[in-house]
Amino acid sequence: MTTNGKAGRKAADLLKLREAALELGISFPTIKQWIYKKRIRSIRTAGGHHRIPQTEVDRLLFRTRGKTEEERKLVIRRVSGRNQLVGRVDSVRISGLMAEVKISIGGQQITSIITATSAREMQLKPGQTAAALIKATEVMILRV
Repeated sequence: MTTNGKAGRKAADLLKLREAALELGISFPTIKQWIYKKRIRSIRTAGGHHRIPQTEVDRLLFRTRGKTEEERKLVIRRVSGRNQLVGRVDSVRISGLMAEVKISIGGQQITSIITATSAREMQLKPGQTAAALIKATEVMILRV
């Protein structure tokens, strides 16, 4: 559904169509069709341009990361854990030997403490796509 811009919304929360399409791994024409078919919610700017809320991209992120089951399996690393949630890295804070990684997944935020070495090896940065692997009481981060 398309709505007019709302006061109080941060500009950083709204993506241009090309940015949203890139994050979702789809083409620009596809995202336009999704807007027209109401498959993805957009907000109109005062100038009449569509903007996609980051929450909409987060909602659709996993579904578009590989159209077939086989393609999805290639995206998600082969690990024994099945509780893998794909989202967007919000922040990475490295301090000494440890790093705090926050990932936004469908409007929720998951925080994981990993080694600083792991965070550096994965080159984790805000805005990147990553998966949280949840196993018992531990959450591991996979860069995808």
